[in-house]
Amino acid sequence: MESPPLIVAPASPGATYRALQPEIDAAVAHALGSGWYILGTEGRSFETEFAAWLGTAHAVGCGNGTDALALALRGLGIGPGCAVATVSHTAVATVAAIEMAGATPVLLDIDPATYTLDPAALAALLDKPPVGLPPIRAVIAVHLYGQAADLDAILPLCERHAVVLVEDCAQAHGATLHGKRLSNFGEVACFSFYPTKNLGALGDGGAVATADPALAAELAALRQYGWRQHYVSDVVGINSRLDELQAAILRAKLLHLDAGNARRGAIAEVYDAALADGPVAPPARRADGTHVFHQYVIRVRDRAAVQAALRAQGIGTGVHYPVPVHLQPAYRGRVALGPTGCQATEAAAAEVLSLPMYPELTEAEVARVAAALRTLH
Repeated sequence: MESPPLIVAPASPGATYRALQPEIDAAVAHALGSGWYILGTEGRSFETEFAAWLGTAHAVGCGNGTDALALALRGLGIGPGCAVATVSHTAVATVAAIEMAGATPVLLDIDPATYTLDPAALAALLDKPPVGLPPIRAVIAVHLYGQAADLDAILPLCERHAVVLVEDCAQAHGATLHGKRLSNFGEVACFSFYPTKNLGALGDGGAVATADPALAAELAALRQYGWRQHYVSDVVGINSRLDELQAAILRAKLLHLDAGNARRGAIAEVYDAALADGPVAPPARRADGTHVFHQYVIRVRDRAAVQAALRAQGIGTGVHYPVPVHLQPAYRGRVALGPTGCQATEAAAAEVLSLPMYPELTEAEVARVAAALRTLH
């Protein structure tokens, strides 16, 4: 018997492009016809529009989300001789960016319900840092899977210990806390526009958002060789620019982001209902914020068997992330951990499973996923 066609998970950049193809193609054609392809009007317009959508003053485009984090740290003066705390349950990019800035990462455990930074682990670290660790100058709170980290607890800890808060919003475009979009709580917020993101380019892209005009100007210089005037490097910078084609695409897609996030929420509600009263719990939501479901993540004990069972019904899945950063070959044994260890992180890494989640899923496809979830009972 022929297997049903596979629903690709957790995202389909091609489906997003096809849904908006006339607008995206027109935007690209306009940018191509302009004759200006780096740091032109498309990039400046996107920065203005994205900052306004976030509700902040400035957004500075760059080459990708990893560079956004590294530039943010450098703009804040955080580099060699400084430590930066973050979680181990994240994309490796978060930790790679810390090292790109020359700082020392220290990895902390997560809250097992939301998979975001455990404030108790952060408090233990800030109260009693490991011997030999450089001074902790910043915390990167990763807003994972589409919702906020526990900033109500994290922010007071940062203030008490005089460390800056950097929001990693790569998976949280449009998520809110207390009615404000994420990016409005820390000194800076960093975004990725990788094609699978809620707001994704058709290539790489990133941005740093901030309310501080001086910091925005510093970031704009750092992303282009440290130039404040053409061909004159006032500081040591890098080459990390959001090109005009990607900026034009992002401008077109930004107009549809709220609707796309709402569609993700509607799909999540169908999955929730399918899992209700069963052995697999729906993802936890913070009562004080909105979740934009970059991923819809469940936890299952026998993940390989569940993946196989879903695949037999035509349902593809993903794992975000199977190996915590502190256990990756490149980092194991050389990256510091906080005093509470990473037991919750390791447990989650063995069980998390991402279901199909993107706005272009049809009602029939969503119903098919839901029907398959009911068989997990």
